[in-house]
Amino acid sequence: MTYKTEQEAFWAGEFGTEYIDRNVGDVLLGANLDFFAKALRHAAGVESCIEFGANVGMNLRALQLLYPRQLHFGIEINPEAVARLAHHIPAEHIFQQSILDFEPPRIYDLVLIKTVLIHINPEFLPAVYDAMYRSAGRYILLAEYYSPTPVEISYRGHAGKLFKRDFCGEMLQAYSDLKLVDYGFAYRNDPVFPQDDINWFLMEKKS
Repeated sequence: MTYKTEQEAFWAGEFGTEYIDRNVGDVLLGANLDFFAKALRHAAGVESCIEFGANVGMNLRALQLLYPRQLHFGIEINPEAVARLAHHIPAEHIFQQSILDFEPPRIYDLVLIKTVLIHINPEFLPAVYDAMYRSAGRYILLAEYYSPTPVEISYRGHAGKLFKRDFCGEMLQAYSDLKLVDYGFAYRNDPVFPQDDINWFLMEKKS
């Protein structure tokens, strides 16, 4: 398959497959339950959610437990991750493709993206923001590594694979009808529910 960026090929290939086994398990599921209970406490009436970069579904599994009546959808580029994701959500709810190519077939109450924007080629971020915005009926939950100024960081010895910046600020600036509802921080040294050091932002679409 041909991709627009080297980052897409990186995650669709062997490295993306190896990532799977480093990011599964009951400990992570428990931490995700705590994370989403906090991050979504001001998001009411969410009946459907799509995750951009769903991987094997660890985030969506937590949402299934918290919101058992919610419909869940996922976009995922790695074929092995897609195969495992299909054990947790219906196959027809999975879009096996790059999020750079995603065209939303419907509107979702909640758009979720968690530690995915940091791996997108910065040149293509506006297109991803646009896809997220067009997919969202009401809420966008964005959880990423934060930096007030754009910076690239080596990722497991690889260059050009991790970029930090103010993703939420850029979206708020680009879309005047997005309003910040809540925000917070997850800490890797949390004694009970550790996560990566990520900042999360819940935005609401007012139009």
